[in-house]
Amino acid sequence: MSKIYYYYGAMGSSKTANALMTHFNYQEVGQKALLVKPAMDTRDGKMVVRSRIGLEEECILLEDLQKYTEEQIKQYDCIIVDEIQFATPEQVDFLSDIADFMNVPVVCYGLRADFQNRLFPGSERLIAIADEIKELKTVCWCGKKATCNARYNENGIVRSGEQVVLGANDNYVSLCRYHFKKGMLRAPQNKE
Repeated sequence: MSKIYYYYGAMGSSKTANALMTHFNYQEVGQKALLVKPAMDTRDGKMVVRSRIGLEEECILLEDLQKYTEEQIKQYDCIIVDEIQFATPEQVDFLSDIADFMNVPVVCYGLRADFQNRLFPGSERLIAIADEIKELKTVCWCGKKATCNARYNENGIVRSGEQVVLGANDNYVSLCRYHFKKGMLRAPQNKE
């Protein structure tokens, strides 16, 4: 039986870059890996996975993977899913079926929690059923480990609203829990 892996981290922890590197590593040794993302992630285009450092690769949508036959899925040595937080719990269960019944490993990357520190439904399901869970770390502006995804606008940190607002550095920043609670997006400016 293959495993389902969940790599999570705050924004800026190189989750997508890791997904793309994993995809490349499979290809480099002559194996077939399929890169997948949920349809909700349209930030960089519908059928592309792109990291902040400029790596990118074509992908298929998770919703399309669900239409594949077992024979089609078994042609791959690995399924790699980016932005897994946008998957439904049922889609996560489908991915676990690929690992359990089709013997194809599934490697998932995504956020654990939203801008209010609440679990995304897809992430919550993965935390419950993944064989291996690992945090990819990044840092707050203060140098401590960042665990919170703060949404912000011109008025500061946004504390309420829709769970999903697509964006990147233009409206999100990773903070440690202390600075998230304090609402401090950056170091205070010295006023002399």
